[in-house]
Amino acid sequence: MTPEEKTNVRIALADAFVDNHVDYAYIAERIRPYDLKIVENILYSEVAPVCFWNLETPVPPVWTGFEDDSLLSEIDQALNARAASRVRRAVEKLKVAWLRYSYGYIWKEILKHV
Repeated sequence: MTPEEKTNVRIALADAFVDNHVDYAYIAERIRPYDLKIVENILYSEVAPVCFWNLETPVPPVWTGFEDDSLLSEIDQALNARAASRVRRAVEKLKVAWLRYSYGYIWKEILKHV
């Protein structure tokens, strides 16, 4: 997957964390050309850690979509912080496990449309 393709996948997957109707068919259409194992990993280890808070907040601020540049910057910052610290990697591993459990329905919904 090229960096540009990865960027497009990240942006598409972030749409699953908006506080509005989620168009899983549209997300599935955008990720369909790629290896689904890689896409699922991007969902839970890159996108969900920086977007899940929107669904956990009593009054979510993001209704229609995340701002692309901010989203991508936050993902890169999180990945860089994880790479720099062994402790951070261990904590993130637990967080990703929790995200897969708590938001497993997102991947199931996307797969229904692939």
